[in-house]
Amino acid sequence: MVFTKTYSAPPINQKEILRYLGGDKSEQTSELICDCLKELGDRLKYRVCYCELSVAINQNECDFSVFRLKSKDLAKNLNGSRRIILFAATVGVEIDRLIAKYGKISPTKALVFQAIGSERAEALCNLFCADMEKAYSAKAKPRFSPGYGDLELSCQKQIFSVLLPERKLGITLSDGMLMFPTKSVTAFVGLK
Repeated sequence: MVFTKTYSAPPINQKEILRYLGGDKSEQTSELICDCLKELGDRLKYRVCYCELSVAINQNECDFSVFRLKSKDLAKNLNGSRRIILFAATVGVEIDRLIAKYGKISPTKALVFQAIGSERAEALCNLFCADMEKAYSAKAKPRFSPGYGDLELSCQKQIFSVLLPERKLGITLSDGMLMFPTKSVTAFVGLK
């Protein structure tokens, strides 16, 4: 069974936004971040769909009962877990609209919106994982996403077939296995 959760906006971490921007700590950059955050306002929607799956690991193969994946890095990450949370998360399409708008008229502002979007997606994932630790009274392992290590992006197809994030969150998958809205994440989280 796939569940959907909606969250309030997590606190903004300006240090993380600066990290995504390459660490420029100038007053001008800080002002630009503040301006972009004001313009963004409360347009983002913090939504997650997820399910719990069992996992059996045999060398480099992870068997989730609904699909199997070969990945030594994912197997190493999930080692010791009997169950996992498979999830998709997004902050919605509004950040993409601002990135596209400013990509034409102010590339610097577009870059700041990119950094804000990345920070917002990460903050949502962190909030969700902390929520799952409480809900399952378990310690969550670090999340592991397609494209990490040897886990190929093509496994997005299996993830999408289980979670159906197109219907639940409006996330679509391109032929190149990239998601839209772009500030979206899919990941496996092992529970200890």
